[in-house]
Amino acid sequence: MFLTARWRFLIHGSSHNLLREILLLDTPLLPPPPQFLQNPNPSLQTHPFSTQSSKLPEYEMPSVTWGVVQGRKERLVSRVIISDFLKSIGVVPDELHQVELPTTVEVMRGRVEFLQRLGITVDDMNDYPLMLACSIRKNMIPVLGYLEKIGIHRSHLGGFVRKYPQVLHASVVVELAPVVKLLRGLDVERHDIPYVLQRYPELLGFKLEGTMSTSVGYLVSIGVFPRDIGPMVTQFPFFLGMRVGTTIKPLIDYLLSLGLPKIILAKMLEKRAYILGYDLQETVKPNVDALLSFGVRREALPSMIAQYPPILGLPLKAKLSTQQYFFNLKLKIDPEGFAQSLEKMPQIVGLCQKVILKPMEFLKARGIPDDVVARMVVKCPQLLACRVELMKNSFYFFKSELKRPMQELFEFPEYFTYSLESRIKPRHQRLASKGIKCSLNWFLNCSDQRFEERLRADYIEEDTPGPSFLMGGKLEMPGSEVISGQEDDESDDEVLYRRTVSL
Repeated sequence: MFLTARWRFLIHGSSHNLLREILLLDTPLLPPPPQFLQNPNPSLQTHPFSTQSSKLPEYEMPSVTWGVVQGRKERLVSRVIISDFLKSIGVVPDELHQVELPTTVEVMRGRVEFLQRLGITVDDMNDYPLMLACSIRKNMIPVLGYLEKIGIHRSHLGGFVRKYPQVLHASVVVELAPVVKLLRGLDVERHDIPYVLQRYPELLGFKLEGTMSTSVGYLVSIGVFPRDIGPMVTQFPFFLGMRVGTTIKPLIDYLLSLGLPKIILAKMLEKRAYILGYDLQETVKPNVDALLSFGVRREALPSMIAQYPPILGLPLKAKLSTQQYFFNLKLKIDPEGFAQSLEKMPQIVGLCQKVILKPMEFLKARGIPDDVVARMVVKCPQLLACRVELMKNSFYFFKSELKRPMQELFEFPEYFTYSLESRIKPRHQRLASKGIKCSLNWFLNCSDQRFEERLRADYIEEDTPGPSFLMGGKLEMPGSEVISGQEDDESDDEVLYRRTVSL
């Protein structure tokens, strides 16, 4: 193995495990330098490591050079020799003209070999040549050691440096450690910090009092719960690097202008922080325009977005065109019916057509006419996502136990969306024991508490429609006079979120 006395001292005298494991390999990655690349004046070589201490400092301020050659002439000669060496291995040294370089080719060779053993290629060095201006002892070892200490596996260090090579210039104490401390302060779990930094290593280059703090402060100001910021960062750390004035606030203001209540928007962001990554001009606004052009009512947009936030970021126009044509051709549902189905279940834009056909074929196989099946889908598009096995069991129970006319099933297709074992059977048995006869809607479309209240009542109230949200007005909850006191204490927006939005 080609090692100078300086490298042998570094290996045997240093107690740093990372440096020892990287340097102690059987063969060098590069051959010994040719004769013309040797230092022409060996007396000018300096020893970069002090012989008084063999312990590498864990944290040290960065330095881009060590062992500076004294004298202008010697410095120019050394730079030419090192540039020739870099060119000989395929590295273009043009960007290194403005930085100080080591005194000898041996030092530069050591840096190249060190980086290559991390997994950095010559192409990576050409993408960011300034990494070659970093000292192994003062820059690379402290930074890589700290990254490994916070949980980034050694096998991933090369990929981390390749993705964000500027980290090699950073100071552990001044730059890296404060960012990690901030992430912990935002309630990012300790074991999630390596994942967050590997997804978005540029976080290590942000100022604490800059973009990160303002982004978090703005989200909290619109109603995001502070303890949910940590999970949001883990899911989508990129929002910490977004500017509030030019990126986050315009998107939030636009969504609020569509009629989304602020409390619901905050809950959406807590669960799906990636919404903040949707481009307002390129994606969100065109998607809203596409929904309107396909017949969706503007007042239905808030509910659709709350139910299915990814609809803002899909290539929506193409998907809508495909699904509308499919609905018309296979399900005999006209564009108006497609728009109504879309308002009730926006997820249909992403449903596979093979999945859609299975429940439809099941219903048609039971003798239900095509036009009736189409009306059932428009009334309850959730049928399109039902599992056929469960539909078979529910249909058999409907025919054998409930013994109701098929017309009731046509009028209340939501029957197939309820659990047979946990809701339909138990409630049917309670009704049968009391001798109560009622519609499917009356005994299925309510909570357990409401069902018990109905059984204890001296009368059976009329079936009431579900809640509706009208843009520009309050939430209207028909039949709200019989809602329990707990619901009466809730605001309209909270009732809308709890009853009509499933995040």
